[in-house]
This record gives sequence, C-alpha cells and structure tokens, in this order.
Amino acid sequence: MVDPRPSIITKRLEGVKNIVAVSSGKGGVGKSLVATTLALALARKSYSVGLFDIDFTSPSTHVILGARDVCPREEKGLIPPVVSGLTYMSIVYYSGELAAPLRGAETSNALIELLAVTQWGDLDYLVIDMPPGIGDAMLDLIRLIGRAKFLIVTTSSKLAFETVKKQVRLLKDIKVPVLGIVENMKIAGSDAIKDQTKTLGLNFLAGIPYDPNLESAIGHPDKLLTTTLGKASKIVASSDTFSC
Repeated sequence: MVDPRPSIITKRLEGVKNIVAVSSGKGGVGKSLVATTLALALARKSYSVGLFDIDFTSPSTHVILGARDVCPREEKGLIPPVVSGLTYMSIVYYSGELAAPLRGAETSNALIELLAVTQWGDLDYLVIDMPPGIGDAMLDLIRLIGRAKFLIVTTSSKLAFETVKKQVRLLKDIKVPVLGIVENMKIAGSDAIKDQTKTLGLNFLAGIPYDPNLESAIGHPDKLLTTTLGKASKIVASSDTFSC
C-alpha cells in the first residue's frame, strides 16, 4: 500500500515560499540558537516566519523562545501556535520533558507524520532546526522536501569542521543547495573557518564571537536579539541570501 503522506506534505507546504534547514555536523555548536535567532530576525523584518524543531535528540527551541503553555490546535490537521511572532511547531509538544529514543524507521515515521499533519499556511520562510549530524532525519527531509536549502552551523573547532566538510560534499553530490556557513563561538583573530568555507565554494555568512550575556537572554526573545548572536542574525537576515 502506498503511503499517502508524502503527497499531503507537498500540499501542506505549498504556501511556504522558502524552506531553510539549519543543520550541523556535530551537536553542541549552537545550532538551535542560530536557527531560533535567525527566525526571530526574519520575523522582525516583517516576513511571515515559521520555526519547526525536529531535533528529536534534544529539542530546545521552546526553551530558547520561552514558549510556555502553548500547543497546536486541531482543525483538519494541526495548526501551530504563534510564539514571539513565529508560527511554532516542535516535537516537544509530544515528547514533553522525556527523551524520544527513536531508531531508523521510527525517526522517519515521526518526521513524516509531523510534516503531514502540520498546517503552515502562507509563510515567507520556514526555518527548520535539524538534528545534528548526517542521518535519517536529514536524508528524509531532503527526500520529502526537495526544495529545502541548508544553512550549516559550526564552531572554530577543526573537529567540528571536519564533519561539516563531509556534510557539504554529500549535499553537493545530491545537488541540495547550501546557503552558507555560520561560525558560532568564533575564536578571536582566527579566520581559518572563513578561509576553509571559501575553499568549499560556499558563502561565509557570519563569524559570531562568544557572548557571555547570551545565557541570560535564553527564554527572552527580545533580549536574545540584542546579543552578539542576535545582531549577527539580523545582518544575515538582511543579506542578499535572505531576500524573499
């Protein structure tokens, strides 16, 4: 029997102009913070923006946004709530504070189900916070949403960037667009990641130094946008890369 959900997914996303998958080779690089802050920055430019957290390993955008006591409502599917100006959907609505130890086909099925039931309506941008690494979720997203474009987050670490290089090669091989690379927690005075990004033929979108005020801004979207990360995200959102 043919699974009807992939065709439903296409229908659900037909009103979304741009889909940006924020990804990373490794965890712990600040991917969710970059995804959330970029979504907020785009929304502050009067774009209609959705944020979709599919990081099954550890969803955290709800903490970053300070999203409390909200959940989607049912109406021929699920209509996400609006949080800080973002149409917001997350796996956490279902997993709560519990781990979601999904394997293989279970991960694929959960992603397909979430994409099939969520009604996004008309959006200029849908920002997707991906699980870290090169795995089922990334490959399924590419299969299910052929027009998604990737933004990759790394740190200054050589180890983190080694995985990024593998990820970029894979995406290029299967002809998936990569918008560029964001270097988070950048080491002062080092342009190594910027230089290596150029050798990959990609745009270096931002080098963001560590900001000691960032931690206290988590849960407060307006304050988050005043941090070094927030200011960098505003610049990225205003660049030609994100001209809708």
